[in-house]
Amino acid sequence: MIGTRGVARISVLLAAIGLGVAVPAVSPAAPGWVPRTGAVVSLGDSYISGEAGRWKGNSADSAGDRNGTDRAFVDTPTGPTYDPAIVYGATAANGCHRSDVAEVHHVFRLPPRTTINLACSGATTANVLRSSAGGVPFKGEAPQNDQLALIAAANRVTAVVLSIGGNDLGFADIVTSCVVAYLTAGPPCRTTQQAVIDARMPAMREAVARTLDDIRATLAAVGYRDGSYRLILQSYPIPLARAADLRYPEQGPERQAVGGCPILNADADWDLAQQISNNLRLVAADRRVQFLDVRDAFRGHELCSAAATQSDGTPNEATNEWMRWIDLAAQGDLNESLHPNAFGQRALGRCLALTLLTRRDVSCHGVPGRSTSWMFLRPL
Repeated sequence: MIGTRGVARISVLLAAIGLGVAVPAVSPAAPGWVPRTGAVVSLGDSYISGEAGRWKGNSADSAGDRNGTDRAFVDTPTGPTYDPAIVYGATAANGCHRSDVAEVHHVFRLPPRTTINLACSGATTANVLRSSAGGVPFKGEAPQNDQLALIAAANRVTAVVLSIGGNDLGFADIVTSCVVAYLTAGPPCRTTQQAVIDARMPAMREAVARTLDDIRATLAAVGYRDGSYRLILQSYPIPLARAADLRYPEQGPERQAVGGCPILNADADWDLAQQISNNLRLVAADRRVQFLDVRDAFRGHELCSAAATQSDGTPNEATNEWMRWIDLAAQGDLNESLHPNAFGQRALGRCLALTLLTRRDVSCHGVPGRSTSWMFLRPL
């Protein structure tokens, strides 16, 4: 039975998640009170919120359902229309873009069966920390750890997975500079942006470490003991095929207009995702949390990979790309660019599901030409 206090908590919780409104901080649960319903919770930024889950592969066809790739397509008597809320629910309005296919929702076959996504597109570590720890609201919502406190009080949280740090490094601005370098035939963006990354990386590591500490503090404040739940730090997938594996030549219109990957060869070979993963792994080791390295999860399914294809009208998880293209054609929201699409979210969900079966630090790998059911782990 859930008492009056529990009902109040759940009411606030539903308002927070379903309606995307701010949530006030809450008092800790009474000592000894053990919630009953198990839950896996995801926190962080767009790579785990489900940004780009609207898309099943890519297509240069801008008409109708874009060759079957646009899950927001609605065929009406007056013509085609698009409703992102079909995919992102209430968070289509505030831009958090928590999709119905977000990574965490693919672990439902494992006990516990409750999955809760608090991540928000564009979030930095400051948007995860509790207000009491210096966290700040974002897009009309309370800091994610304040929301986690509510979740943890109303459920038995068994695992928390965190993907964060990319926005602390200014990832969106870096990508923009790489696209501009291609469109203007300028020097590779890595020549100027590597120094930016080097300067920001130490602060990013410190901020992610502080975020992990605050997750533990949040759960301790509502009665959780260390070891009673899993805490997993996740890296980022490599979004674009390396230059030698790109299916469009650097010169000519196809790379931009057809493939949606206007990036110079030199920048395609930039090991930025690897650098971020290596640094996050250091943080995970220092804070003694499990590490899930997904840098190679999209192998053979990266954007513009010669081993993958665009949709021919019937999207195919085994052969199509798992990363949303850089949407200069304005098919959808530009913010969805270079994010895991619905296939990619499923792949990451498979990675997480497999990771929950082990206590080891692992890397997750995809198989070219195969579906997400072929994902496999390697110990680190």
